[in-house]
This record gives sequence, structure tokens and C-alpha cells, in this order.
Amino acid sequence: MGRTVMPSSFVLEAENGRWKELRKSLSKEDQQAFDRLFDRAKMHTRARVHMSHSWPLGTILLFICLEHEKMLGDILNKLKEREAEAK
Repeated sequence: MGRTVMPSSFVLEAENGRWKELRKSLSKEDQQAFDRLFDRAKMHTRARVHMSHSWPLGTILLFICLEHEKMLGDILNKLKEREAEAK
């Protein structure tokens, strides 16, 4: 028999739970930001299903970075548009 792979959503919640004590030590503002990071990883459930990774946090962090990269790209594009309009 093959190895049982935990459902992707369970892995994400379990990893989030591992960081619960650290989260509690943060300010309210930082706790909200921390929660948003894990929320960003949830956006990629379909892709995470294909990863039976030995270090789940690595996959979660990659998806958080992916979402941040997209956000930065959007911000940069908006800045470029505003600069072009100002000329």
C-alpha cells in the first residue's frame, strides 16, 4: 500500500496551528497580517493537491510569495499607468 496523503486543506490548517503560539505573541495588527498570509496560501488549493511534500510549509510559503508577486506586479503596473497619465 502507498503512503496516505493528508488532504491539502488539513495540511494547511495543521501548519497554521503549529504557529499558533507565535501568532498569539504578535500585535493585533501583525496577527491580522499573519492570518492574511495563510489566507493567500488557501487560494492555491488545487495546485497544493499535487504536492505530497515532506515540508508542507515550503509549499505554503511559495504560494504566499506567488500572491505577493502578483500584488507587487499590479501595484507597479498602476504606478506606471499613473506616471504615463501625468506626462
